[in-house]
Amino acid sequence: MTIGTEKQMQETLAYPPRVTPFTRPFWDGLDTGVFRTTRCLDCSHITFPPKPICPDCWRSNLEWVDLTGRGTLYSFTEVSAAPATFADEAPYVLCLVDLDEGVRCLSRILAPWDRLRPDMRVKLKIRDTEPVRLFDFEIDEDAP
Repeated sequence: MTIGTEKQMQETLAYPPRVTPFTRPFWDGLDTGVFRTTRCLDCSHITFPPKPICPDCWRSNLEWVDLTGRGTLYSFTEVSAAPATFADEAPYVLCLVDLDEGVRCLSRILAPWDRLRPDMRVKLKIRDTEPVRLFDFEIDEDAP
């Protein structure tokens, strides 16, 4: 599923994530609005973040699968005393999201602390950053 990206001022990351030949499909997916990860072809286990070896059966027979980018907020915390790399961005809120496909994902959530509650529906939002795009979550206002 393609996830919309809103046009915003592009941010250059001071400490960008490392892109490897293995992770390139993930980063290329974000670049085109697609959120993806790996699934084992032997045991069907889906992992996030993408992994070159299945943590369930220890095989490396994997495929890339697209995710919806929607899920349920499991937990969240506000970071006030951030690591030096992110000190100028504090405070910010980190969250754990149970994606609809059955994997748990850690990221930031773009919502004020007082609007968040466990079990609320959230959706992925791709952030326009360089040299690669990143992702955050936001409240899914269209969810029932």
